[in-house]
Amino acid sequence: MIFKWKRKASGLTATVSELEEAVAACDGGRTERAFTAMVKAVQSAPNTERVLAGPRLAALLPDFPPTGPRRMLAMAAGFCVERGADPADCAVPILSSIHQELMDALEFARRWTFTGAAEDELPEPNEEIINDALLARLGGDVHDALRLALAWCSVEGWQPPALAVLCRSAEVRRRHASAILPACRDLAALDRHDLKCLAYALAVLDDEPLVVLHKPTGTGFEVRIGGIGDNFQLHTLLAHVLIGGGQVPGTAPSAESVRLATDPEPAQGRTQAAATGAFELLAPDGERIWNEGLPDDIPVVEGRRLLVLDEPTYQRSWNADRFFPHLPGTAELSRVLTADETRSWFARTSFAGGINQPS
Repeated sequence: MIFKWKRKASGLTATVSELEEAVAACDGGRTERAFTAMVKAVQSAPNTERVLAGPRLAALLPDFPPTGPRRMLAMAAGFCVERGADPADCAVPILSSIHQELMDALEFARRWTFTGAAEDELPEPNEEIINDALLARLGGDVHDALRLALAWCSVEGWQPPALAVLCRSAEVRRRHASAILPACRDLAALDRHDLKCLAYALAVLDDEPLVVLHKPTGTGFEVRIGGIGDNFQLHTLLAHVLIGGGQVPGTAPSAESVRLATDPEPAQGRTQAAATGAFELLAPDGERIWNEGLPDDIPVVEGRRLLVLDEPTYQRSWNADRFFPHLPGTAELSRVLTADETRSWFARTSFAGGINQPS
């Protein structure tokens, strides 16, 4: 669970209606009172009310000023998604908002760098940095500068509502993730924000065909993957499909590590279960693909992601819990490649001359 709020007395449906009416009337004082009441009510409302309230709260996001409590409104909508509200019905306002926050934070960085000395470092994202001097440095309209500064300082806090919708719907990821991911990675590259969870969720592959070449045996496979949060999970599932399925030699992963990677039910806390590495994951050029990375790191060759598996260079193990508790992974063997197909794919790698194919 991402959101943890204490239970208090509620009346969520009525407070959401009051908030909607206050926003429609452009009544600031009434909106503030209704918003405060909604935040309290959403914490203790029954899930039946949260299911209905989630999309209504998300729909209000475009009408809330970016310098106001918009992030808390998104948090409330995301909390409702965690308790059963339809992620697809909440996704567009939440993900559009975080996309704008990312773009605003990048614009803050651009203006800060443009107006400062070459040795100036970007500031830490803390609202204590916001003062008249900083706003003046950003230039332009003061309200606009404040919006950019607030985005720089608060963008990390938008991750929980974004994850709530991204981790519960492959359709949401398919429709929206690719448009947001570049801005997320650009901001993360500035090394001032921890956006790992958001970046990983946006990069999840769904229903993705993967060509897998097993160098020790000279065999090839087409595997279809989806919902995998990192390459630790991918490693476990490839070993399950190929070793556990009798396609290549080795020690198959434990049933518990496979269950933790694939169980549709959300993981409940941390376990002590361990997974053991069965392969070395390699790109077609021979570079290592790290377990800490993502399936999205696997290069695309002629329209297909192409992964080479080799014997592990050393024994390693890791905690078998998946990166996203609410996101079960899948990996299915679509087919075994023919010898000619396998040779053709190996020819696209740096290993073409060093394999022994079965006759």
